[in-house]
Amino acid sequence: MNASPGSQRSGRRIAVVLFNLGGPDDAATVKPFLFNLFNDPAIIGLPGLFRTPLAKLISSRREASAQANYAMMDSNGGSPLKGETQAQMDALDAALSVRLPGDEVRSFMAMRYWHPLTEEAAVEVAAWGPDEIVLLPLYPQFSTTTTRSSLKAWNAAYAGSGRTRTICCYPRAEGWIAAQAEGIRLKLAEAERDHPGRPVRVLFSAHGIPEKLVEKDGDPYQEQVEATVAAVAEAAGLTDWLLCYQSRVGPLKWLGPSTPEAIRAAGAEGIGLVVTPIAFVSEHIETLVELDIEYGELAHEAGVHPYLRVPAVGVSPLFIDGLADAVNDSLGRTGIAPAGPGCQGRWKACPCQAQKQAA
Repeated sequence: MNASPGSQRSGRRIAVVLFNLGGPDDAATVKPFLFNLFNDPAIIGLPGLFRTPLAKLISSRREASAQANYAMMDSNGGSPLKGETQAQMDALDAALSVRLPGDEVRSFMAMRYWHPLTEEAAVEVAAWGPDEIVLLPLYPQFSTTTTRSSLKAWNAAYAGSGRTRTICCYPRAEGWIAAQAEGIRLKLAEAERDHPGRPVRVLFSAHGIPEKLVEKDGDPYQEQVEATVAAVAEAAGLTDWLLCYQSRVGPLKWLGPSTPEAIRAAGAEGIGLVVTPIAFVSEHIETLVELDIEYGELAHEAGVHPYLRVPAVGVSPLFIDGLADAVNDSLGRTGIAPAGPGCQGRWKACPCQAQKQAA
């Protein structure tokens, strides 16, 4: 366990705010969840006059198909993300109570597109009256579409007490990398046990974003995902692995290769696959439906066997301990900084680089 100068003081109220996207509670809330998602200017970069009616149109057209997908995970047609995040909050609070025994630490959930929304979390945190606040996105890699959007919403909503610091990303933080490597090794061992001698490739599947966000807007997401993958591949001792991107929508060119392309290629080569969600820390629709069901069916059609999926890190002790160390270490500063190495290149959207330029 790491200690920092800031962690030696005691008697503080420390609020840890966990950011995530959120998900619908049931079938009836799928449409308003989708509307909130597509009405975010970080997702559709049009003026509100045009974005809002477009978001209404998209959410209406996608409601039925999205409801069908959510129904595959839950009989009520909701997302497991809230429950997954609550479990992570409980585990993180327990880990922080060991590191900070003289302080009162409490985690709060701030979801971007469904309850508890960021605005609701901001009111709850302010009512609690913290001395210190740590903003901790549950997005390991920074992107304008996730982290920056959540931080912008928080900064607009919060008006309470407390000195704030932000952990902007942790693409190569020790606990995150170790947890991913551990999950991969377990699945590779399963593949070898059940399919001895069968060649198996590890597919690192990250949520995709349009290429223009990287090339024109200076989004560091691709670099950070690649850094995560390289670190995990080294930690797990991998010799055959590939980074690919899932969840492409719309007409724009997205980062590639796509996960479906990578699955078909493995089938053509006669190679089995172990797929790991390298940009997700919780189970939700992209893992339980897209990776497990839709891509699982594609793998079967392409002749890929085995097709195994590494679980999201969830409440892995390695991951939770890494987050707890990151929170503890951040208490000695304010401002925004990564846990472990952050961006290596120069990116317009990197908040740490913007902070240095403003200083």
